Amino acid sequence: MPLTPEEKDTFKRDGVLIRRALVAPALLQRATSLVGTWYRDLKPGDILAYSRRTFAPELGSHPDVLALYGETSAAELATDLLGNTLPVTTAQIQIRVPESEFPDAQPEKAMHVDGVSCPHLDPRELRTFSLLVGVVLSDVSSARDGALHYQPGGHHTMADWFRTQWSLGMTEQVPPEVDQASGVPLLGAPGDVLLMHHLVPHSVGRNLTPFPRVMAYFRVSHPAHPRRRLEALRDPLLDYPALTAAPQPAADKE
Repeated sequence: MPLTPEEKDTFKRDGVLIRRALVAPALLQRATSLVGTWYRDLKPGDILAYSRRTFAPELGSHPDVLALYGETSAAELATDLLGNTLPVTTAQIQIRVPESEFPDAQPEKAMHVDGVSCPHLDPRELRTFSLLVGVVLSDVSSARDGALHYQPGGHHTMADWFRTQWSLGMTEQVPPEVDQASGVPLLGAPGDVLLMHHLVPHSVGRNLTPFPRVMAYFRVSHPAHPRRRLEALRDPLLDYPALTAAPQPAADKE
């Protein structure tokens, strides 16, 4: 089902939409089985490096993982927002490991915007995109489950900061007021799908449950994004032609 006008208004205002139970159980089972098998051989010393990039890197282009996006209506929803998209050929698998199993191996991840001033990259390098599509692969019933925390409407705040205060090469990922905010935890069940504007700042909490928290992320770009990365940081609607014609929703709209 395509996005409704109300959903587009919500995304324009908040930069976030969640579609529940979007991915069919059979697709989920194939992907979670692959990740579960891989996880059994996880070594504590590898966790920090995987957290910065992706867990199970060899599974990122596996057909059963890519099917979570390409064989569901998630791809259609991305096109609803971006008009056209570049092909999605890989996935990022992110796991928040249980602290009871791997103590001190995976600290909280601070507020950030993906691909900008990453601590493990040259701060002059941009690895940005337009839209993050996240597929929930394990139950996340509370903020203590290693949930992603996002700041609704933060894409407008970040665009203003990138436009007026930030310059390429700075090591700060977000302004102080964004860094100090806690954000809203993404809670959900396997098969739920998150659509999040690239500029929405987010963090990731500790996993205090006995089970790993698993997400599959797909980074989706408007075809023009690679040649206008800086402009897209400063204009939150540049890559979103479906939203530019609609009036800005009122700030107090529910």
